[in-house]
Amino acid sequence: MPSETATLSRPATRPTASPGRRMSWRRRRSATLFVVVGVITILTVFPLVWMLTSSFKGPDEVLSTDLLPSAPTVDNFDYVFSAAPFGRYLFNSFVVSATVTVVALFFHSMAAYALARLRFPGRDAIFLGIFSTLLVTAPVVLVPLFLVVHRLGLLNSYAGLILPAIFSAFGIFLLRQFYLAIPAELEEAAVLDGCGYWRIYWSIILPLSRSIFAALAVLFFLANWNAFLWPLVATTDADLQVVQLGIASFQEQNTVDWQYVLAAATVAAVPTLLAFAIFQRRIVESIKTSGMK
Repeated sequence: MPSETATLSRPATRPTASPGRRMSWRRRRSATLFVVVGVITILTVFPLVWMLTSSFKGPDEVLSTDLLPSAPTVDNFDYVFSAAPFGRYLFNSFVVSATVTVVALFFHSMAAYALARLRFPGRDAIFLGIFSTLLVTAPVVLVPLFLVVHRLGLLNSYAGLILPAIFSAFGIFLLRQFYLAIPAELEEAAVLDGCGYWRIYWSIILPLSRSIFAALAVLFFLANWNAFLWPLVATTDADLQVVQLGIASFQEQNTVDWQYVLAAATVAAVPTLLAFAIFQRRIVESIKTSGMK
């Protein structure tokens, strides 16, 4: 009798799926994920491929639905560099983008280190004020920024293109989150050795920031290389125009020579694609290691 009671009170076991069924479900999930990723990849890459192939088309077939040109030509690229100082536009964009990237990384890292590791009154309020600027779009501050730059006499100058682009809450926020994940024991050991704040920042924080610096450098460079609205407002001198304004110069009021526009866009896209291809691994790694603490 006791044995029957024990048998009846034993909890029922749930049936487990067979190994073959689990393997089939995993294969279906992998196949679905592969299809989704493939579709997203095609939708992302196709415009770039179409831009590249269309830049070699003539004016008669540039708007055709054929992906490949029937008679490829490089006359579009010759026209881009002969009809406008496109080399000058590329140089201006490189100077502005590289200068903004280097200076912004230096100042953003110092501000992020102070907001992450130092303790002083109003620190959290200052960070909240900086972070809140991410909610403000560029067109909102375009007119006030133009008036400030005009009063300082920086219009039609490299300084007028560079200085407003240096300050960005995104870089400070991302670096602050990265610095919060650095073990405090490293700084405590440096303090015991007699290091001050500047020595800790220069000798410990900066060497540990190489991965996040590489990612932010790519993001800052791409953002300033593709800038259009502020250079359009801040410059009227043709010698200071950037590459995006150079591309727009091939569009007339009533007609657009798309073969020239696409050729210019292809030339302008080469540096950005190379930068992303080289540093894409750094971008992913830095985003994974700079999450919210």
